[in-house]
Formats: sequence, C-alpha cells, structure tokens
Amino acid sequence: MGTTVDIPMFIFDEISKLYPQARCELNYRKDYELLIAIMLSAQTTDQAVNAVTERLFEQYHSVQEFAEAPLADLEHAIRRIGLFRNKTKNVKTMASIIVEQYQGKIPADQSALESLPGVGRKTANVYLAEFHHVPRIAVDTHVSRVSIRLGFAKQGDSPETIEKKLMKLYDESLWINLHHKLIFFGRYFCKAKKPNCKECPILQYCKMPVL
Repeated sequence: MGTTVDIPMFIFDEISKLYPQARCELNYRKDYELLIAIMLSAQTTDQAVNAVTERLFEQYHSVQEFAEAPLADLEHAIRRIGLFRNKTKNVKTMASIIVEQYQGKIPADQSALESLPGVGRKTANVYLAEFHHVPRIAVDTHVSRVSIRLGFAKQGDSPETIEKKLMKLYDESLWINLHHKLIFFGRYFCKAKKPNCKECPILQYCKMPVL
C-alpha cells in the first residue's frame, strides 16, 4: 500500500520552498504605523503604501499628531493611494479614538480593533499576527483566490468562511506563516490573470488550472 499524502501539508511545504522568506511587506516601526499602513493597503499594493508612508511617518510622529492633523493635510499626504479620502477620514478618526480611549496605544484585542473605523476582520488579523504574533489567518484577495483554486474553499465563500476552513486544515502553529506563504504565492506565482501553471509544483491539486 502506498503512503497517503497529507495534501494541505504537501501544498504548504511546496509553497514554502518557493517563498521561504515570505513576510509582511509593509514598512513600519511602531504599532500605530503598522495599523495605518494596513488600513491604507486596502485595494492598493504594498509598494504604493510604502512609498506614501515613508514620508507620512516622517511628517507625523505619534497617534496624537495624526488625530490633530487637519483633514486636508492628511488627504494631501496620502492622495496617491486609492480611496484616499475615505481612508484619510478613517485614519484620523481611528487616531482620535486611540488617544481618547486607549491612551495612545493600539489595543491588542480583536473586538476592540474591529470596532475602530476602517478596521475590519482582515486588518485586525494582520495587525495581531504581525505585531503581537497572535495566531491568525488574514484572508485577502490572494489568499481567497488560491484557496478556491486549490479546493480549500468554494466560489462565493466569504473571507471569514475561508479563514475558518483554513484554520481547520492547518495547525494553529502554522497560521501566521501560512498567511504569508499564500499571499506571496498568490501575488507572485498564482496570479489572478496569468497564473504560472506550467511551472506550478502543486498543479496536480489545483481545481482551476489555466493551461
């Protein structure tokens, strides 16, 4: 009898070989910088966010300074980011709440984070996993696409549903690493429009190959 293959772990191992150093690509030094960068990254590339935050974080040096900054000045600072007006309002309001309710420190609590404007489940998960190393799987467009193509999830599944399915497939100790590997795999290899199927080491398990 042949040995039964643990397909989820085989997939994890193969993606790990492709991207052993997969990590958060947003640049930050402090807790509020990370949260703001994640908020700005919605529907925007990390590279575009880093280009904006490099100057933004030199201009504003604390949560309080973000809270006190004139809205027009903040808008001007992040105007190159998609949806910048809405993101500016959320960042400023979030900063005000952090100053008034949390003494200027970003909470390390899921529900408290999700109660902040512009901070949904994905943003909270990324923040907790990256800054506090809390086991989380944040489901963005890349994680969602790869999960569906591999049959880990179905078309139409919500990000939260995909998150729960991945959490059942993988041990908690792998969640943070898995999140980064799937993002890199989806961002650089299993792309939305031109996936690199011909060189894919896990093609045999793909439900939607493009050949």
